[in-house]
Amino acid sequence: MLNIKSKIISVLMATLSASLIAIPVKAAEELFLSYDSVLLSVKVASLEAFAKEGKINTDLQLYLSRANAAEKEEFRQILLKRIDINPVLLSRFFNSAMGADILYRLGKGITLQGGTNGKYALRGAIVSAAFDPDGLTLLNVLKKLPVNIEFQGEMVIGLAKEAKEVVRATEFLVTEMRSLELQETNADPKVNYSTLPDLRKQGPYKVSKQVWHLTDQSRNRQFYVDVYIPQQESKKRIPVIVFSHGLSSRPEDYTVGLEHLASYGYMVAAPQHIGSDTIYLQEMLQGYHRNIFDLDEFINRPKDISYVIDELERRNQNEFQGRLDLKNIGAAGHSFGGYTVLGISGAQIDFENLQRDCDRLYAAIDISLLLECRALELPRMAYNFRDERVKAVYASNPVNRSIFGQKGISQISIPTVLGSGSYDPAAPPFFEQAASFTWLTTPDKYWAMVEGQAHVDFTNLDPGITKAINSVSHLTLPSQTLIGDYDNALKLAFFETYIQKNEAYRPYLQSSYSEYLSQDETFKLDFISGTSSNQLEEAIKKFK
Repeated sequence: MLNIKSKIISVLMATLSASLIAIPVKAAEELFLSYDSVLLSVKVASLEAFAKEGKINTDLQLYLSRANAAEKEEFRQILLKRIDINPVLLSRFFNSAMGADILYRLGKGITLQGGTNGKYALRGAIVSAAFDPDGLTLLNVLKKLPVNIEFQGEMVIGLAKEAKEVVRATEFLVTEMRSLELQETNADPKVNYSTLPDLRKQGPYKVSKQVWHLTDQSRNRQFYVDVYIPQQESKKRIPVIVFSHGLSSRPEDYTVGLEHLASYGYMVAAPQHIGSDTIYLQEMLQGYHRNIFDLDEFINRPKDISYVIDELERRNQNEFQGRLDLKNIGAAGHSFGGYTVLGISGAQIDFENLQRDCDRLYAAIDISLLLECRALELPRMAYNFRDERVKAVYASNPVNRSIFGQKGISQISIPTVLGSGSYDPAAPPFFEQAASFTWLTTPDKYWAMVEGQAHVDFTNLDPGITKAINSVSHLTLPSQTLIGDYDNALKLAFFETYIQKNEAYRPYLQSSYSEYLSQDETFKLDFISGTSSNQLEEAIKKFK
């Protein structure tokens, strides 16, 4: 098995560091550790002497007395590791609701002396360190603290244990997925996939792209839609897929996968979600918005999808000679787009469940929960986003577990695929997809996990974010081509089976096919069906 532990930690630290930040009045002199009514301290100057000179003063000796040479060197590197990130952008992030939530949660364990939440001191120190010529390092943050800080030992140790549990849970999950997949593979009817069409290759149709600019007057909402149209001469019906992009991204970021579907005869429509796309993020970083996304996106995103389908109905006769099949539509989405299409498929927000999860002591370990918790600002009412024209859904790395809960997820009655990445720090599979898969009540359900996939296509990241991530750790991840091959093949097989009703594609929806695709690959594709749901549920219970 891959070294999941080190990779998960690397990706998680990279993502958090790219997110973690007012100028202090005076510098802290000592750091205190409170544990079980015992108060210990160490001077910031002693940490600096150790980091820069290797000198261990008396007050630091207590903490390092049992550390070997390698551990001491590792600690020095942690103190001095520099994260390259724009301090202005960092400061603006911490003014957002999600940034403030992170600081508040950190501030519970890193307090002012006496126990007052340390969120403001932390923000000031991190921002100030980022502006400093020495850069954003742990040592520089400690030096920039405006007051003496007290680490609440029970909280800090509890957080460390929780983080280790996340790593252990992910290791367990990948092992369990492998085991269940092999069980299904052994039970599957034998298929020689080398003799069947290769779904990773482009389809037979050329594809043209149009950009439609739409206005939903009922919501005063203007947005564009990337529309991929297969160039086919026959008069047969054209199947339709609608796609929802992730947070702070664009429809264009998913062009390769959307064109792949269109090359097999699908019209694919991918709307811009104007309150949670790249443009909105850039405007936020320029100071035009306080938050990373608009609160109403929880409602507007599903409505965007339905409005696009309405627009297709309006254009069908004149522009497509009535050939669009708008009664059997497939929906796909990534991350926040996964939430979107699950909502379109019938999942409903469960505010009580969301409140319980957001109130958990170490809830911030699940980064996606910070996004979901913003929904608590919505009016507490029943929201029904179901669009009956959508008949099958493929949700990749979906943010969903807490906001929908078991009660909300169980409302989905159409064929569903959940997609995951084993290195995903933003929507960790153990938190965001494992339980959700078992909660789905539809008999036609599947779960795909790409070992090594880390939520986003790193080739599409802003150069500044990429630099910040690389400054923390150089990650070994599967190529985007491999991830794309896995995703393209499964999506096509799923929609052909459940939208086109083409039974010739059902053999591809077997674990044996993922084994075939993964042969000779370091990063495997794991794929299970609903037949493994009960076993997975029992395994999760035993793990807990």
